[in-house]
Amino acid sequence: MASAPEDPVAFKPIDGGWGWVVVFGAHISIGFAYSLPKALSIFFKEIQDDLGTSFSEIALISSVMLAAVYGGGPVSSLLVNRYGCRTVVMVGGLMSGLSVAAASLATSISFLYLFVGIIGGRRASAPTPEVLLEGQNLGGCGLAFNLNASVTIISKYFLVRRPLANGLAMAGSPVFLCGLAPLNQYLLNMFGWRGSLLIIGGLMLNSCVAGALMRPAGSPPVRSLAGEQKEMEKKTGFRSCVKNVQTFMDLSIFKDRGFVIYIIGNVMFFFGAYAPFLFLAEYAITQGVDDYSAAFLLSIVGFVDIFTRPATGLLASCKWIRLRIQYLFSFAVILNGLSHLLCPLLKGYFYLVVYAILFGWSFGMVFALIFECLLDLIGIQRFPSAVGLVTIIECFPVLVGPPAAGFLVDVLQDYKYLFFMCGTVILTGGIFLLVMNIYNYHQVCPEEATIDLEQNRKNSENPDQVTKQDSENVTEPAEPNAETATGDQ
Repeated sequence: MASAPEDPVAFKPIDGGWGWVVVFGAHISIGFAYSLPKALSIFFKEIQDDLGTSFSEIALISSVMLAAVYGGGPVSSLLVNRYGCRTVVMVGGLMSGLSVAAASLATSISFLYLFVGIIGGRRASAPTPEVLLEGQNLGGCGLAFNLNASVTIISKYFLVRRPLANGLAMAGSPVFLCGLAPLNQYLLNMFGWRGSLLIIGGLMLNSCVAGALMRPAGSPPVRSLAGEQKEMEKKTGFRSCVKNVQTFMDLSIFKDRGFVIYIIGNVMFFFGAYAPFLFLAEYAITQGVDDYSAAFLLSIVGFVDIFTRPATGLLASCKWIRLRIQYLFSFAVILNGLSHLLCPLLKGYFYLVVYAILFGWSFGMVFALIFECLLDLIGIQRFPSAVGLVTIIECFPVLVGPPAAGFLVDVLQDYKYLFFMCGTVILTGGIFLLVMNIYNYHQVCPEEATIDLEQNRKNSENPDQVTKQDSENVTEPAEPNAETATGDQ
């Protein structure tokens, strides 16, 4: 593979032009990456009957895909820096498409773990916890590449309009879920699960087209051969590797009380977040709903999610809400947990539609706020490191949650208990976030006041030094950071 990375030198984003074509490509890439593990649940019952597997084993397919996505951020970032966003997305699309098509030949569940779970995984970070499933890391390297590269290329084209561009790109997840759920049901009825996977694999090759749209932003300056050689030596040197690891693994973040609260609440949320997606259609069928109507419930969740994310973003932008964004995030998690607890108590298709609306609304709110809350807690300087650590930690509950829900179905032979389990865990996490954020906010104010008093005391003891520093600040004013001034999400 030829080396063709985007130039690291900063170029002024054009905030439009070809950037909107790049957003369209990212919309497609992210759409496949996030919606496929959920939409594949349509095939689970047929695969289970054909291969003779348990619910917990079949749930592990999507679980491995999701874990590969959440565990792969840093690796994807390194590949993007080395080869560029266009190359990474095109290779990821090729790997994921071919792997899902190859999965149509599966004769065992292990074969599906390897080809669907890994080569078709989502994002791409660092070595994932599913390293135990050695082959599965291969699959996670497919769709896993798409998300990180897509977000990165958007940041090169947009600055002022970046929140809008990112919002349009991330909307690919619910948009594709709306279409893939009924499409998968149609393909299942026409061609069976094997033929369906073959067709979906072909559709996923469109990620290669999306990647081709992501041309590098700006024109890099011409460099001398000696300069290129020096830079190559720096990139391949041991010190550079250590520095990259330190960049993505800044463990000092765990000293931040707010970050620890955020992580604990997120782990509880992600444990129960995806199992309802995987088993909703089958649960509806057991309630007497026909196949197409059951698959349409997932489309309703995605449709509501489409409008919820930008609406929540606008709400969070309000001055009064922005100062209390952690409370809004806690409310969203609590609402999501309550919706799952209500689901088994609702009988009839109309009430299942109500549940799907509540599910899509609360799920969209959580994911509209999840990174904004992290940024609010740790600041923009430590944000890249925090994202890498958060996604690596989150892949553990994502990997364990769906199989645990499937195990409950195997043992109790009833889907309602998995909704009770997911709802209870998520609701507990939401209440924990709310209570601990209230505590944290009340602790931060006195701590900041103490720091200010200590600084004032030092200033009063060293007035000459303060005067000197003030004069230096006046004579050499620092240039404002454009990104910080405009805000980053």
